Amino acid sequence: MSRTLARSLAAEFLGTALLVLLAVGAAVGGIDRVGAMGVALAFGLTLLALAYAIGPISGCHINPAVTLGVLLSRGMTSGEAACYWVAQLAGGIAGAAVLKLLTSGFGDVTDQTGTLGANNWGAHISGPGAFLIEVLMTFVLVGVVLFVTGKAAAPGFAGLAIGLTLAAVHLFGIPLDGTGVNPARSLGPALFAGGEPLAHVWLFILAPMVGGALAVLAVRAISVPTLTVEQAGADVDLDETGAQVPAEEAQAAGAGVADRQLPRARASVEEEHARHRNPTPN
Repeated sequence: MSRTLARSLAAEFLGTALLVLLAVGAAVGGIDRVGAMGVALAFGLTLLALAYAIGPISGCHINPAVTLGVLLSRGMTSGEAACYWVAQLAGGIAGAAVLKLLTSGFGDVTDQTGTLGANNWGAHISGPGAFLIEVLMTFVLVGVVLFVTGKAAAPGFAGLAIGLTLAAVHLFGIPLDGTGVNPARSLGPALFAGGEPLAHVWLFILAPMVGGALAVLAVRAISVPTLTVEQAGADVDLDETGAQVPAEEAQAAGAGVADRQLPRARASVEEEHARHRNPTPN
C-alpha cells in the first residue's frame, strides 16, 4: 500500500468517526434542546469543516455512497474504493463506540434518541417509503458532490455546497427515518443499538448505494462535454471523465488554432481526473 493511500484511509477513518461522534452525537445528547434544525446543522457544519480539513488528503468522501459515485465516475480504482469503504465503516463504528461509552455509566450522558441515533423506519414511515426517500436524498447528495467537483464548478466552494446539501436532506429526513444517506453513519449506531434498528440497517446500507449509482447516471446524462469534435479539429476519443479529448496531439508544423489548443485540453482533462479523485477543495 502506498503512503498516499495510507494517509487517505487514515483521513477517511478519522473523518467518518468525527462525523458520527459530533453530528449523531448532537442528536444523542441534545435533540431535545436543539431539535431537528440543530442536528441538521451539526451534520452540515461538520462535513463542511472536514471537507476543507481532510479534503486535500483523501477527498473527504466519509460516505460509502460518495465513494461509489467517484468509483463509477472512474475517479478511483476498485481497489482504492474497497479500502475507502473499509476505513469508512470502521470509522463509523469507532465514532458510535465513543457515543456508547459516553451514554454508559462511564459518561452518564442520557441518550435522548433511545437508540444511539440509529436510523429506523416504522414509526413515521413505512419500509418502502424509507427506501425511496433514502435513495432520493442520497441521489441529491452524491449528485451535488459530482457536480460541484466537476470542471465547470466554481473553485473553492465545493465544501460549502456539499455541507449545505447534507444539512438540507437532514431537515427533510430526520422526522421520517432519522436520515441515513451514509451507510457508515447508519451501521455504527445500529450495531450498538441492536434490536429493530440493527434488523433494519440493511435498508440504510442498500438504499444510499442505489441513490449514489443513480446520481452518476444522471450527472453523465446532463453534463456537457468540455471539448467537442469541432473544437478539437481532430479525431477524438471519449475520455474516462466523459470529456472528449484528442487521441493524439497534433504533430505537424504550422498547426491551426484548434490544434494548438489540444495540449491545453489534455491538461484540463488531467486536472479533471485529479478533482474527481479528491472531490472536496483544497
